[in-house]
Amino acid sequence: MALPTEITVSQLARLIGTPETPVVIDVRIDEDFAVDPRMIPGSSRRAFRTCQEWAPAYAGKRVAVSCQKGLKLSQGVAALLRHAGADAVSLEGGFEAWITASQLLLKEGDALRRDAQGRSLWVTRARPKIDRIACPWLIRRFVDPGAVFLYVAASEVEAVADRFGAMPFDVDGVFWSHRGPVGSAEHTCTFDTMLAEFGLSSPALERLAVIVRAADTARPDLAPQAAGFLAASLGLSRMFSDDLAQLDAAMLLYDAMYRWCRDGTEETHNWPNPGRKA
Repeated sequence: MALPTEITVSQLARLIGTPETPVVIDVRIDEDFAVDPRMIPGSSRRAFRTCQEWAPAYAGKRVAVSCQKGLKLSQGVAALLRHAGADAVSLEGGFEAWITASQLLLKEGDALRRDAQGRSLWVTRARPKIDRIACPWLIRRFVDPGAVFLYVAASEVEAVADRFGAMPFDVDGVFWSHRGPVGSAEHTCTFDTMLAEFGLSSPALERLAVIVRAADTARPDLAPQAAGFLAASLGLSRMFSDDLAQLDAAMLLYDAMYRWCRDGTEETHNWPNPGRKA
């Protein structure tokens, strides 16, 4: 039975990908990480030995700490974090329990670059509609909660990427973009590319990917939700002249769609009320 200062795998798994996800810190030693460099989605690595130096930065935040087995390292770090003012718990059973339960895993790989503060920096075309909102949502919910997104003129994306060390996405000729012949059944969008490259595979994300692909590549036949999703996305783009404000507002739309994809697809809404008398 988990201690009050622990969180179970199932409890944390229900939070991953939602706005309620705590800050997840991976304190596995380098040797354990080298054996399996995959991570719990949205987590960041920290060295347990320097915990007292970085712990104050998490004061007032909800934190879940994971080590290899959920023993001395994560419990010690969580205790030090609580001492520094964080609402911190350790993951019961650690990374090994997460693996055993076949939970979602993140594969960062060499394609993801982070700055000195541990954040990933991305750049794409201004005035986003579908992919350029879907991808930031995915990154912030499952890859890097602190990711920074730059929206610039289409002609300047690659130059900004070069000058500022940002990763360009959803433009022609870059790694993070559409794949497959345009107009073919094999044509996928940047959201699909990110799921594949980050190794993020779950029924909910795969269902959401079909909706995003259908809306982004003008193939509404792929998913009945695509037309409404496109309409809502286009409406948001007209409500906001500030692309970052639009992204902030659209996070709720994607959060809602993800939750429907995860555990709401079986629910229906009928009218009139079945209990109403004729």
